[in-house]
Amino acid sequence: MEDAKDLSMEVLMLALQKIESYQYSGKGSLYGWLRRITINLAVNHIKRPRIMMLPLDPWAKDVIEDPSAEEVETIPKEQLLSWISELPPMKRAVFNLFHIDGYSHRQISELLDISEKSSSSILAKAKKDLKAKIRQYNKDRDK
Repeated sequence: MEDAKDLSMEVLMLALQKIESYQYSGKGSLYGWLRRITINLAVNHIKRPRIMMLPLDPWAKDVIEDPSAEEVETIPKEQLLSWISELPPMKRAVFNLFHIDGYSHRQISELLDISEKSSSSILAKAKKDLKAKIRQYNKDRDK
């Protein structure tokens, strides 16, 4: 969690440095401006230690079934957020950009300097990791 504090401080410092570039354009514009700074900084942090990407098997299947809506709803929100935060940086970034921020794979590929197929594959792997955690959580809870 120390990384989040560092990133928050970096966002604040950069926002203060670039405050002249902010232009009010209605309610929510400050939020959008700060969000854009935050996303750009997070993406830059992910890009720094360039992760070596291995060729992906196009025939690989996700063998873990999707959890039902009922299974997911029984898990506390804090637990789901904790699992997401535990994902490796690239998986977490792609998952958050796609599911939380609403970016397309094309936009993610441009932000992270990866191919669209890599973005899609990384998202599938992140979901697979989360599905496994959900299954294990429900299995442990039912014991």
